Amino acid sequence: MKFMISGAGGFVGKALCAELIRRGQSVSAAVRSENSLIENAEAIVVGAIDSETNWADALRDVDVVIHLAARVHVMRENASDPLVEFLKVNLHGTSNLARQAACLGVKRLVFVSSIKVNGEQTSATQLFTELDEPNPQDFYSISKWQAEQALWCIARETGLEIVVVRPPLVYGAGVKGNFAQMLTVAAKHIPLPFASVHNSRSLIYVENLVDALIVCATHPVAAGQTYLVSDGEDVSTPDLLRQLSDAAGCPARLLPFPPSWLHILGKLFGKSDQVERLLGSLQVDSGKIRRDLNWVPPYTLQQGLQATAESYRRLGKKS
Repeated sequence: MKFMISGAGGFVGKALCAELIRRGQSVSAAVRSENSLIENAEAIVVGAIDSETNWADALRDVDVVIHLAARVHVMRENASDPLVEFLKVNLHGTSNLARQAACLGVKRLVFVSSIKVNGEQTSATQLFTELDEPNPQDFYSISKWQAEQALWCIARETGLEIVVVRPPLVYGAGVKGNFAQMLTVAAKHIPLPFASVHNSRSLIYVENLVDALIVCATHPVAAGQTYLVSDGEDVSTPDLLRQLSDAAGCPARLLPFPPSWLHILGKLFGKSDQVERLLGSLQVDSGKIRRDLNWVPPYTLQQGLQATAESYRRLGKKS
């Protein structure tokens, strides 16, 4: 079986290509530039991803596409109309890829969407499931939701098998963004005001996500389904910081502070979104993929966090 991985040069893409190659699979690694070559994979430069991208070379003799490439959150947004930019890549770029894949005889496309299609947070008694009414609340999640709908239309028109996977926050060796910032804080033994936080968040270790994507790409039952995935072990912000700090060899220093005050400070300093992610809950019910596909995460949360912290520590010593 031959796989085409879009976004092969990214955080998840590199891990996915490596695992597929380790399992003896043939991989066409689609990258945006020659600077993102993938070891032991057939790297194909496709350039910018939009409605005009030519995927012919990357899709040659491919059986399954796993579509990772996307426009993700931009810290300093300069676009005059951000939604248009998100849709250009995440909706129109995805639709273009799917139609070309169908025309060239690809059997299945696995689309990596986002749990943010379900919404931004859950209550104390709620877990997100595949049956929830979608509630995307930012440009990124809106574009992902529209892409999902477009793919189902293309599936009906062409017979291309579609599988949608909505992961929560992905972590692992080489992770960037907010999780990397938490690793930095943990390693520096900085006191943090989160001891009084009692939230619960689902995460997924990159190697667990990779395993789930390969199962979704190959299991006959997966066709036509949407799956939420997670490690299956939810964690609070203070517990996450404790585990990261322990793995980094620096015990966490967490101070009690009323969460309501943290919300106020977040508003005052224009950091409400970041504070909400640290204080709010987002829990995922990954029972469907476990039942349908007999999928079990190969790594525990503790193993994933340990590997992430050890990688961060090694990279820190080299820099």
